Amino acid sequence: MLCSFALEYAIRRVQVNTGGLKLNGTHQLLAYADDVNILGRSIHNLKENAEALIATNREIGLEVSANKTKNMVMSQDQNAGRIHSVRIDNSTFERVEEFKYLGTTLTNQNSNAEEIKNRLRSGNACYHSVQNLLSSRLLSKNVKIKIYRTVVLYGCEAWSLTLREERKLRVFENMVLRRIFGPRRDEVTGEWTRMHNEELNDL
Repeated sequence: MLCSFALEYAIRRVQVNTGGLKLNGTHQLLAYADDVNILGRSIHNLKENAEALIATNREIGLEVSANKTKNMVMSQDQNAGRIHSVRIDNSTFERVEEFKYLGTTLTNQNSNAEEIKNRLRSGNACYHSVQNLLSSRLLSKNVKIKIYRTVVLYGCEAWSLTLREERKLRVFENMVLRRIFGPRRDEVTGEWTRMHNEELNDL
């Protein structure tokens, strides 16, 4: 906890380059606990802000781990940033095409595809490990749905989906909802039938 307080102190003191990337009108040093993300419009701007943060941290006895620090150029141009590495003092920060930040997979193409694939993989593993719970009467349907949404849909409000990605999520969601709600009894014939997609969409 002391380290987190010291890092927050350093971040508040650092003077970022005013030519940096802005989100919501502010120059960005994004930090959560000891995970820091520096955004910039160019490698030069990124390096300046990283140097400023590293220098401020060093003044209070904190060091940046070069092994854990990565740099990534996010662009629809696949050749963007290929030749750039960031070197500060005696440390070179590896350029990567994707990495996890706060549990979310970020890619240099700014695509959700890999993150959705990972979420579905995790959701599928979770689904098979808790199938008995999803069909149990000991838990309410609302609790069961929260379990599913926590694993697969956390943060999905910020996703920009293609029709194909949306379809994949819908197929998986329908499978989970069928397990949660079970079959439905036809009032006319008295037969138990599997719920159709249209019925699931109306839930």
